[in-house]
Amino acid sequence: MSEDVGFVTMGQSSGREDVPEIGVGMLGYAFMGKAHSNALRKIPYMVEPLPAVPALVAICGRNEAAVQEAAARYGYQRYCTDWRELIQDDAIQLFDNGGPNDTHAEPCIAAAEAGKHIICEKPLARTAAEAKPMLEAVQKAGVKHACAFNYRFVPALRLAREMIERGELGQIFHFRAVYLQEWIMDPQFPMVWRLKKDIAGSGALGDLGAHIIDLARFLVGEPKAVSGLTQTFIKERPTDDGGRDTVDVDDAFVSLVQFENGAIGTLEASRYANGRKNHQRIEINGSKGSIVFDLERLNELEVHLSDSEPGAQTQGFRRVLVTEADHPFWKYWWPHGHIIGWEHTFVHELTHLLDAIVNDTDVAPYAADFEDGYRAAVICDAVLESAANGGGLVPIQY
Repeated sequence: MSEDVGFVTMGQSSGREDVPEIGVGMLGYAFMGKAHSNALRKIPYMVEPLPAVPALVAICGRNEAAVQEAAARYGYQRYCTDWRELIQDDAIQLFDNGGPNDTHAEPCIAAAEAGKHIICEKPLARTAAEAKPMLEAVQKAGVKHACAFNYRFVPALRLAREMIERGELGQIFHFRAVYLQEWIMDPQFPMVWRLKKDIAGSGALGDLGAHIIDLARFLVGEPKAVSGLTQTFIKERPTDDGGRDTVDVDDAFVSLVQFENGAIGTLEASRYANGRKNHQRIEINGSKGSIVFDLERLNELEVHLSDSEPGAQTQGFRRVLVTEADHPFWKYWWPHGHIIGWEHTFVHELTHLLDAIVNDTDVAPYAADFEDGYRAAVICDAVLESAANGGGLVPIQY
């Protein structure tokens, strides 16, 4: 980024006088910048009670023309092309890092040292060694910190967590999760940053697998050991200049998991699953029941509780539509049966973080913090270590 390009004013923020205002500086204007900005815009008029008004102060990106357009479209007051401008701006209290993986560590550490609260997209860093100083920086600074594992904020998955906490599934035996996409199957699909180890850290593992690794920890508990296999199916990709470049990350991985509580599990992620657009499916089996979640049916949870009523053990699963007034997060939305979408998970996540900032409450355990981001990175590294050494079990050591 250019260090001589400062802020360019786009407009003025508006807020509500009865609640505090928290200035937000956003790094990244593409996929995650758009998702987070959409949520920040929704929060003031959808969330009640409102913990804070997120003021969209500034947005940053490398391409000046693109970030200028994004600032105007999303409603930021100004834009810049150097993330250091965000860190130096006293009007910004919350630094939202939605940049590529290689821009997570340095800006987040600088933000912590400047006393700013932080939310950083997943994976927290390219490796556990890179994530650890980030965790140490936010702990030393005493700021609130979140790693954006947004699927913790799907109402159906939060309900699953509550059911497990209440003991409704009994002793957990199995956790199975897959996360499948197809978007790079074409051999002529061009080289992008997600296919380069020096930028992304890993491939399907860090991009998709990190989500289901976090959900394994969130729903079942800490892994004790993992094994892993990875594969890169297409080794070279065309570049914009007409050349070819080497793909040096995984296109797919599979892993076995031993949990500390005695459960066992399987994890799989691929960007070569023909026909799968954004398919995440989770199944948990316990001594008293089982639950199944499908991200493409986000408002539903399949539930089987063997002791819920006479004969229930012979009746299989029933579909629960997670849209009742007493279901997680539903107080913000619509009458029952009126479903919400993927983008609303960011509303829940960012509202939770704003509340933690204003009321000095803990981000974890219901949201992921940098500790969770670091632990997910440790597990990802262990999967890669196992794959590099023939697939044997690797103990998890945080």
